[in-house]
Amino acid sequence: MVHVFSYQNRHYIFDTGSSSLHECDEKAALLLREKLGEPVDTSFIGPQERREYEEDFAELERQGLLFKEEVRAYPAKSGEVKALCLHICHDCNLRCRYCFADEGAYHSRREFMSLETAKKAIDFLIENSGNRKILETDFFGGEPLMNFDVVQQTVEYAKKEAAERGKKFLFTLTTNGLLLKDDVAEFLNAEFENVVLSLDGRKEVHDAVRKTANGKGSFDLVIDNLKNFVKIRGDKHYYVRGTFTAKNLDFSKDVLFLADSGFDSISMEPVVTDLPDLEITKEMLPRIGQEYDALCDAYLEYEAKGKGFNFFHFNVDLEGGPCLSKRVSACGAGNEYFSVTPNGDIYPCHQFAGDPAFRMGSVFEGRLDEAIREKFRNSCLFTRKKCENCFAKFICSGGCSANNYHYNGDIDEPYEITCAMMKKRTENAMHILAERKRRAEGGEKNA
Repeated sequence: MVHVFSYQNRHYIFDTGSSSLHECDEKAALLLREKLGEPVDTSFIGPQERREYEEDFAELERQGLLFKEEVRAYPAKSGEVKALCLHICHDCNLRCRYCFADEGAYHSRREFMSLETAKKAIDFLIENSGNRKILETDFFGGEPLMNFDVVQQTVEYAKKEAAERGKKFLFTLTTNGLLLKDDVAEFLNAEFENVVLSLDGRKEVHDAVRKTANGKGSFDLVIDNLKNFVKIRGDKHYYVRGTFTAKNLDFSKDVLFLADSGFDSISMEPVVTDLPDLEITKEMLPRIGQEYDALCDAYLEYEAKGKGFNFFHFNVDLEGGPCLSKRVSACGAGNEYFSVTPNGDIYPCHQFAGDPAFRMGSVFEGRLDEAIREKFRNSCLFTRKKCENCFAKFICSGGCSANNYHYNGDIDEPYEITCAMMKKRTENAMHILAERKRRAEGGEKNA
């Protein structure tokens, strides 16, 4: 699989089999497109010049950098559990319109996880982790800080139990920031490997969808809490996670607003909803593509001025990154990673929580539904037939199983709108890699 694309009058060749990115001129790009069967005009390229390009292609092929056969490596089936998402609170102090979790209630009653249930979840993870030394627990909601006492006590319990068994926990928490006061911030900073902060960008954008229970905007209530947390966080991991909807297709402005506000690790995700005024439709994809281009250009400008920041979707590692068996199995939901609801029920991930068809057991039962687990275990990049001819497949890993299921009724049927955005972002990310290399080699001086 070879992908040829152009950006800002620069032309690129990406070889999927070798994960090699090459920059070329327009004629090389056209000839390779022709070689791939695309209808392009190459009549202006003379025979001698054509032969020279063909020799270049052949040399790259001999080096294993072009038309390299893809290697298949199926996911390892160890049977070990590595991570749990604890729904520590099925309630929220915000009423975000697009919330997949039904404003924190998950289409059920609002409830908190008890310390007893949380401890049983930790026990379940440790007992089913096999030889794994590093275990992961994500505190999720709703808004997990509404049940902060149980978060604290669970962390202490997990650390103690893990130490006795020669293991270690890495903790993550996702919060809207309303309750992120000094004492809470200090605890999270000390104990948590990563903290995800929810903020959609500009005040008017954020307040339009992320409202309090009394219907008022929440931006002014959270912004100082988030800034203060990032200040004390130092060089530890965190990121601000925003969501863009049909109402702010100019989301590059929200990303840059967040960067200008002092947040240097940012994600901006497309909404997943069927609300008519918020949902992303096929007709919006060209506009969204233009916005990713605008963000890509601004991203490089910020870097050149020494104001660079980390944007999650522009991070592509073509030289290292996860091994192939990890790339084809994606997040491991339903096999290595599970979510636990406040009553102790286990689901493949937080987006399946509450769906009786995907209930896999309970931490009190101590076992999993092996039929459901086998379905997720066997699902991988190679069972997602629409991914076969996609250049980004080893970067994307076939998309989110939950989104695939909720839109297409099948975890192996990719959600095409997400696919289109993923391909566009990947091209942008590859251009950024090439531009950085040019600058490092002196092709352009930094401003």
